[in-house]
Amino acid sequence: MRYINAKSILPKEVLKLIQKYADGEYLYIPRIEGEEKSWGEKNGTKSRLIKRDKEIYEEYQKGYTYADLSAAYFLSVKSIQRIVSKEKNMY
Repeated sequence: MRYINAKSILPKEVLKLIQKYADGEYLYIPRIEGEEKSWGEKNGTKSRLIKRDKEIYEEYQKGYTYADLSAAYFLSVKSIQRIVSKEKNMY
């Protein structure tokens, strides 16, 4: 998470009011309700994992074993089984 100096974005009146309650403290300002992003959306991790899981399932359908996929993707056999099961239920 990257921090922004409140002085650079807030009006002086708002900054003084916040300082009254949390002078010098770190604050988390939550997103507006309904505008939240789920895990991995901001940095693309979620979409990369969705793509990877689809690739794993496609390779499994081509005949690759759980052990083959485990070695290729550096995941445990159990993780590969979970991914294949999840993808299978999606189709």
